[in-house]
Amino acid sequence: MRFRLRLVSAVLLALVAAPAAQAERTVSLPAQLARALHDAQVSPARTGAVVLDLRSGRTLYAHNAHLPLLPASNEKLATTYAALTALGPDFRIETDVLGDGTLSGATWEGDLVLKGYGDPDLSVPQVRSLARQVAADGIRRVTGRVVGDESWFDKRRMGVGWKHEFFLNESPALSALIVDRGWTGRAETPAPALWATQLFRADLAHAGVAVRGGAVLGVAAADALPLAEVQSPRVAALVRFMDRNSDNFTAEMLMKEVGAVAGSGGSTAAGLRVTRGLLRAARIPLTGVRMVDGSGLSLDDRWTPAALAALLRTMRLDPDVGPDLLSALPVAGSTGTLEHRMLSGPAHGLVRAKTGTTDNASALSGFVGDRYVFSIVENGNPVSVTAAEASQDRFAQVLARSSRG
Repeated sequence: MRFRLRLVSAVLLALVAAPAAQAERTVSLPAQLARALHDAQVSPARTGAVVLDLRSGRTLYAHNAHLPLLPASNEKLATTYAALTALGPDFRIETDVLGDGTLSGATWEGDLVLKGYGDPDLSVPQVRSLARQVAADGIRRVTGRVVGDESWFDKRRMGVGWKHEFFLNESPALSALIVDRGWTGRAETPAPALWATQLFRADLAHAGVAVRGGAVLGVAAADALPLAEVQSPRVAALVRFMDRNSDNFTAEMLMKEVGAVAGSGGSTAAGLRVTRGLLRAARIPLTGVRMVDGSGLSLDDRWTPAALAALLRTMRLDPDVGPDLLSALPVAGSTGTLEHRMLSGPAHGLVRAKTGTTDNASALSGFVGDRYVFSIVENGNPVSVTAAEASQDRFAQVLARSSRG
């Protein structure tokens, strides 16, 4: 009897649910997406969204797709493209020790120069390795000083258009020579190159190299001799760390590196000129787009959802960029800044997307499997991040359900 009652209940539930599921399927995808995106706490006039078919590029849904909006960390998608294209995924950033002087027996007569080339991942163990390499060269005494050279980049320590409180809080000080992101053991230093030089001088002493002079900042002579070298991880690994963790410091350092290597010098402005050239060459629609920094912290940055989606599609279909991009993007419910979002439902494990969050903007742009490219950017003064993220997740779930279906 109990079994029959359970069977009857199950049949009744199925009969009730079937029309509801059928009704949901009859609602068009754009209508479902519009309903998912809507939230009473987020301004529809300051929200833009677009969905493209990955293969054809056909627009499947659009709401204010060409509206210029604050992108928050979706700006890092342009930095990703510039770094992987202008530098290349296998590019590594050096930090060198140069000798400005001559070697006489075991004595270096002159200065040793610690020259940084913009490695955002340079660590204390690597600086120790440089000191040991100098000792392994047979040098036991230095008559001059230890000079820190950060001239590969300009002297701007933060981005244009940043709130003052972003400095050292949202990003360490920007410098071509910085160790452990400027962490001194107590705080992040506003003078990272000098701190790195002081560390190196102390490490030389531990390695058995006595230095007569102190630690100062300067510029290596053009004919200084290479004595030691360490390298960063591949750019592909730096990009993966940047995008998964939405790391502002790495983004800014990579943008300056793009300027130094492929542009007119190690500045954000030079890097952005290279980036805009690459985007134009890739036919990304740049009307309404304004890039001021590499991270998206600037209040002057603007992107349209249409441009972000076009950029993502271009990168995904590029065999030289696509695999590293997919590896870098957080996975819904699994990695990076999406680790605690979309923990269930069809989007879980299927959606790969770049998040973006500031007081004024919340964004999510990425892929749903091999079928859809999407971008959602929501602005406000301030924006309700909780409501915005909930609407983004609903939107992605609808796309994932359609993709799986």
